[in-house]
Amino acid sequence: MKEYPRGPYNPLPVFPLKHALIDNGYEALARRVQAAMKNGVRVLIIDGFNGVQWSAFRAGLSSSLQHLGITAAWHAMEDCLKSPEAIREHLSPFLGGEDPLFGRLYPFGPDHLFDPEAVARLRTAVSFARSEAAGGLSIVSGCCAGLLELWDELWYLDIPKDILQEQARKRPVLNLGEPEQLAFGDFYKRSYFADWPMLNRLKRRLLPDIDLLIDAQNAAQPRALDGAMFRATLQELGESPFRVRPWFFPGPWGGQFMKGHMGLDPGQPNYAWSFEVIVPENGITLERDGIRLEFSFDFLMYSQHRRVLGEEAARQFVYEWPIRLDYLDTIDGGNLSTQCHPRPSYIRREFGETYTQDETYYIVNAKPDARVFIGVTDSCDPGQFKTALRESEERGVEVDIERYVHSEPSKPHDLFLIPNGTVHCSGRNNLVLEISATTYIFTFKIYDYLRKDLNGNLRPINVNRAFENIRFERRPAWVKEHLLAKPRLLREGPGWKEYVLMDRPEFFYNIHRLEFTRECAFATEDRGFAVNLVEGERVSVIAANGSSYDLAYLESMIIPAAARNIRLVNKGSRPCKLILVYVRKGIGQRFPWNSPAT
Repeated sequence: MKEYPRGPYNPLPVFPLKHALIDNGYEALARRVQAAMKNGVRVLIIDGFNGVQWSAFRAGLSSSLQHLGITAAWHAMEDCLKSPEAIREHLSPFLGGEDPLFGRLYPFGPDHLFDPEAVARLRTAVSFARSEAAGGLSIVSGCCAGLLELWDELWYLDIPKDILQEQARKRPVLNLGEPEQLAFGDFYKRSYFADWPMLNRLKRRLLPDIDLLIDAQNAAQPRALDGAMFRATLQELGESPFRVRPWFFPGPWGGQFMKGHMGLDPGQPNYAWSFEVIVPENGITLERDGIRLEFSFDFLMYSQHRRVLGEEAARQFVYEWPIRLDYLDTIDGGNLSTQCHPRPSYIRREFGETYTQDETYYIVNAKPDARVFIGVTDSCDPGQFKTALRESEERGVEVDIERYVHSEPSKPHDLFLIPNGTVHCSGRNNLVLEISATTYIFTFKIYDYLRKDLNGNLRPINVNRAFENIRFERRPAWVKEHLLAKPRLLREGPGWKEYVLMDRPEFFYNIHRLEFTRECAFATEDRGFAVNLVEGERVSVIAANGSSYDLAYLESMIIPAAARNIRLVNKGSRPCKLILVYVRKGIGQRFPWNSPAT
């Protein structure tokens, strides 16, 4: 904390809610039910994402309803699930067998996990309840309750996936249809490849009809927002600069800079990652009168993807925000694992992803001895390299990784390009802003220095998969020519300059840097941007609709395409540098989707 003092970074950003109030607690929910019943509501469907504490929620709402003299007939959607054995058999082709990390993305919604006869019986009961005289109330609750399609009012309980993971490390969180909690690695793999894709499809389908959105991460104090106002807020977010809530995690190679600068928990041994913009797992936090409600970022993409990404990019990526920003902190830590990412054809064939994890390292801070490992050495023999790695994995023999993997010195504001198949890792004493494709778990670790994770287990190594993807032609001369960014001035004006840092056919996104002293402006030109203030103290980001959001040093932000014209005002005393990342025009139309796709 003394060496890396607290900076202006805010780890808990919020977006102000202007036109609605956030309801707080079960009493407010019960009063809403009471008012709805006066308007003829007989059937309430309460759907929600995996990880909701359904027993606690049902007990809390039931108790508050009873205080108002309302007794409801409750039905649990999980009673309609098929047997755990049938669900496991159905999902097994997508869960990778004995592979501890990887599977294939499940392509359907959750319908196949439910007994159709049981669902039909419940649907019939709900239909009868809707036709009865006013005054009665039936509530169907549980994951996928929206499959019944018959409701007078629909609620949805949401939990961002990073919070879900955090809770799964502390308490039982069951995968859909599983009677007991799986080990965390198995829980995450099943969630990533099966549960989350199927539940997301249903969530997207239900969004236009949701009457009440509920933040369910605190089961004792749920917070709720009217569905129509929620959709109006998504519309506002679709044209306004905003920050998502980042999340932070320690690791075996983690450093100490983020802990001090970002004011994180000093009780943690280190912080390895800050997930700044990782849309499948981040949440967006709304605030009104000191009360906060958080929802999953993917809701915004389901509602506003064309306005957030821009029409052209949305035709290719649809509901996915494709650009990831995260920090890798190795300052006073260690080297990352030596690794590579899959080639486009491999990730499509093996994992069902539509694009691969091409990434870059932007060096935000570094000590004088810092290096980035990238490409292989001139003397690297693939066969000898693989043999050495196999011996290490099987017999615990250390590998002289610098014999096989090339490295380059790193300093602040360097940019290293890491297209798929490139052997790479950050060395110790870097703070890396990793700018990457959002496909985010497909890292094939080659060598991890025989380190154990924070639970005392060796991390899985993926030598065979890595060697099916490594591009061994990327040796020192090629790396220096093609993978070390050479900034090019694009345009300038009084007190500002814009540089192109990366514009290469191997990547579907470009990286620019705006440098300015007091003010500058740019037009989105129907492009959505991920941005980060890599130098300076604080800037105001002002959109065409008049919305203004401050961005401090090292903070990340999304600027939707519909924000149109952006004005940047330096609110500090030092010049600013702002990284701009956006999808290249013409990707998938004039230019290949993931070139070179070999």
